[in-house]
Amino acid sequence: MFKSFMKTVAVTVSVIAMSAAAQAADYNWTFQTSETAGEPGFINKQKWADTVGEMSGGRIEIEILPIGAVVPHTDTLEAVGAGILQGHLTDPSYFAGKDPAFAMMGNLVGAWSDPFELLGFMQSGGGQELYSELVEPYGVHFLGAAATEPEAFVASVPIRSVDDLKGVKLRAPEGMVYEIFQKAGAAPVALPGSEVFTALDKGVVDAADYTVFAANQKQGMNDIAHYPLYPGFHSLPLIDISMNKEIWDGLPEDLKSILNASVDVFIFQHVYSVRQLDAEAVSQAKENPEIEIINWSGDERAKFRRIAQAEWENWAGKTEMTQRYYDAVVAYLKGRNLL
Repeated sequence: MFKSFMKTVAVTVSVIAMSAAAQAADYNWTFQTSETAGEPGFINKQKWADTVGEMSGGRIEIEILPIGAVVPHTDTLEAVGAGILQGHLTDPSYFAGKDPAFAMMGNLVGAWSDPFELLGFMQSGGGQELYSELVEPYGVHFLGAAATEPEAFVASVPIRSVDDLKGVKLRAPEGMVYEIFQKAGAAPVALPGSEVFTALDKGVVDAADYTVFAANQKQGMNDIAHYPLYPGFHSLPLIDISMNKEIWDGLPEDLKSILNASVDVFIFQHVYSVRQLDAEAVSQAKENPEIEIINWSGDERAKFRRIAQAEWENWAGKTEMTQRYYDAVVAYLKGRNLL
């Protein structure tokens, strides 16, 4: 099915690109991401920009910048709406301070065990429409959602069950993730990502909600914290691909089609490239006899999800939008026996 889909996309891309091949560059945009330069996600987003250039026959050129390059990661939403940036590819959870719906839509902890579950909800469960409605008042047009693999979990102590989380000092971002781990009995600590390695190394924290296994391995996290949890059980963030709405509204229809098609290409390229990197990193980690990779059982994952579900309900009551999102997600999961 994947090969068939990609073949269809490739043919569509070729036809569109051929029609635009003779055109000169008409648009030069800057998009900021939520990764540092060199991370797998950042590299894939640069490849997306290259794809847009190719598909548009050079009419669109996009420069991809790392986190914080123009504005802080929490401010890209307003920067895109104001035209300071022309777009962003980021985790919506960073905007939770503006509206709690961003926290739910950005990372509904415990909800998804595979990126295609989340993407299926976005494309056929109402997620796309709800998120578009949420960002439009900021002057932003939502091109589409992507996702990565479930995040792994870094731990210097063995955590084989929900009960083993009790009392564990762990790094977690503020908001829903923090509160769910607290409800599970852990002692979460809010730290920026830049401090995770040092905090683990010095014993300030025993574990960390951080990023995907490949990035953890590359940064040496597993070499100082020998009990990584993989596949992840908790966090699978959404990637919001959006641009300035005024610019979008002024684009010719063929370029709008190109941008929409480019997001479909990016979704598959990103998921499968990170999946491959994770597999390679797991093989590398297994060569170290001190590292034990822990995979939670289905029962333990279900226990954690039940704790998370209670927090989803708490957040659902915050606004009309959080309630609508909660209702849509629960209906989607129940309808597919995923809850």
